[in-house]
Amino acid sequence: MPTVAFDASCILMDIEGTTSSIKFVYDILFPYVRENVSEYLNQFWTTAATQEAVQTIAVDLGYSGSDQWFANALKTKTGSNIDWQKIVVNQVNKLMDEDVKAPGLKNLQGLIWDIGYENGTLRSHVYDDVPIAIKAWKEAGKDLRIYSSGSAHAQEVFFNHTECGALSNYFGAFYDTSVGAKRESSSYRVIAEDTKLPREKILFLSDVPEELDAAKVAGMQVCLVYRPGNLANTYSPIVENFAQLKIEGVQIAHL
Repeated sequence: MPTVAFDASCILMDIEGTTSSIKFVYDILFPYVRENVSEYLNQFWTTAATQEAVQTIAVDLGYSGSDQWFANALKTKTGSNIDWQKIVVNQVNKLMDEDVKAPGLKNLQGLIWDIGYENGTLRSHVYDDVPIAIKAWKEAGKDLRIYSSGSAHAQEVFFNHTECGALSNYFGAFYDTSVGAKRESSSYRVIAEDTKLPREKILFLSDVPEELDAAKVAGMQVCLVYRPGNLANTYSPIVENFAQLKIEGVQIAHL
């Protein structure tokens, strides 16, 4: 594919299918949650972070909070930690089966992944061109940011434990769906306002055409990133490698 040139001061990136393999997310990260969610809840049930995630899952389901959720599930207001944890585990698996990108689920997933990253079980996959590109863009004074459906905390942890080392410090901000859905143009307006830059000076990179269309409506520049295993499409502009991006004269060498 030919080089695609952009005049951008800020580069906003998706994660799954853009900087990192979809296969890693579905074959490594998601199974890790399924295998460890019960043990995690048993060990960390009373922590503030866990209870906040559980409360958010309840709200995502349409309840006022976890008390109402558990009472409805058990058909009684009484129950034990074990009963409640089983309800959460079943719901987590159901949401993951349906590939629902709900805030509560994402928050809890992030907390579970924290453990895996901290003990060395998990190391994030990133494409070889990614660390080279973000270092070059950062050195050139570009503002680098991430927008993904995973919680902002999980995104930061993800990039701080990659196979290529810690990369989190290269990014100025991490955005999740708390700013809005990724296929809604209003979300990108919120992000643009936070950058304090004109929207037309922001380049959004993603593998999802609907996200790119939303960002384009918001006034951003966009480019689809087509990685191995991604769904084929005819979106334009499109690149297969960050080396094909020329941003205000900055271009990394092809690997």
